[in-house]
Amino acid sequence: MDLYNNDKSTSKIKRAESVNERIPDGLFLACPYCGTQMYNKQLGAYRVCANCGYGFRLQARERIELLTESFDELDADVTMTHPDFPGYADKLQRAKDQTNLGESVLTGVAMIKEQRVALGIMDSYFMMGSLGSMTGEKITRLFEHATSNRLPVVLFTASGGARMQEGMNSLMQMAKVSAAVAEHQEAGLLYLVVLTDPTTGGVTASFAMQADITLGEPHALVGFAGARVIESTIHEKLPKDFQRVETLLKNGFVDDIVPRPELAEKIATLVKFHQVTEE
Repeated sequence: MDLYNNDKSTSKIKRAESVNERIPDGLFLACPYCGTQMYNKQLGAYRVCANCGYGFRLQARERIELLTESFDELDADVTMTHPDFPGYADKLQRAKDQTNLGESVLTGVAMIKEQRVALGIMDSYFMMGSLGSMTGEKITRLFEHATSNRLPVVLFTASGGARMQEGMNSLMQMAKVSAAVAEHQEAGLLYLVVLTDPTTGGVTASFAMQADITLGEPHALVGFAGARVIESTIHEKLPKDFQRVETLLKNGFVDDIVPRPELAEKIATLVKFHQVTEE
């Protein structure tokens, strides 16, 4: 018997390959938090796990569609023009093509449930929402615009931290944005942050934790160093929810955890409550 020329088994493999080619990618998903398997369309428009409420990652323009009645973009032309790090230019171009953004944050003036706000949304699909020099520039300009026009700032954070291709220039953005945040707060204006999955590194160590009100989406990962780095340093196993917003809420770092479908209403209520009355 020829074990290496079985026509019947070969035809089965070919049929199986043909079936796989007809099944689109991403049809079935597993929740990154609870592991529940689900059909893609079960997530709905807000892309939320029906079992645990975890919000799957969204692109910045998708959030705009879900959150706002109108949006006027600011500083769309601000982008890195002469990247020096090897291969950086190609990575930037791929990120721009994937997200339709010039940088890892989308900024503008928006209406959320009839409340006018300066809105920034970091996009984890753009090089993991990394904090580059032009990301910092756009967020800084957003705060400056908000301060000049007496607007509250609402910022959705999503970041893997500083952008290593830009070295020290990336790290400097933490102080740069923080200075703009301080000026905005000194003017008596509201700054509200929504922590989304993931918010890590230098973003967490600076402006993500400087807001007057800090909200979080359910089960969002929030931290500075990665869990493996911490475990190797302290030589202990960390609890499962060590870097989740639920733990931050228990320890006073987050004011409230808000399901994604309720965010627009929650933000509008808080903004309205903290409206500045001009004398």
